[in-house]
Amino acid sequence: MLALLQRVKEARVEIAGDVVGAIQTGLLVLVCAERGDTEATGDKLLAKILKLRIFADEAGKMNRSVQDVGGGLLIVSQFTLAADTTGGNRPSFTNAASPEDGRRLYDYFVAQARASHPVVQTGQFAADMQVSLVNDGPVTIPMRIAT
Repeated sequence: MLALLQRVKEARVEIAGDVVGAIQTGLLVLVCAERGDTEATGDKLLAKILKLRIFADEAGKMNRSVQDVGGGLLIVSQFTLAADTTGGNRPSFTNAASPEDGRRLYDYFVAQARASHPVVQTGQFAADMQVSLVNDGPVTIPMRIAT
């Protein structure tokens, strides 16, 4: 699975002008399931995200996790993270999971996040979403967990 984490002061997702998910301090998590990913892959990714020390401690060092600071998670599906741009000017998305598998793994990931963390908001799978954020730092971290 792939994820792009952005440490945010605030973030929200809108669909057709309606806010469907919003957080204050925390992580915007753009997530993509790839072919061959399983629920175990999602579990590993979530565990890493929740423990990743990218928030400042009293000394200003990145030494705290989203759990340590009580931050929120805004989880948004984004199959375009699987883009392969090596062969020309049109990206290929053949590495992305099928829509059915992508939805199943996204729903599983969100359910596990809600069971493990108190503040979880989401976008909507396969919707045309507008995502707004105030990136804190900026801190943006790509992640890949192999199956």
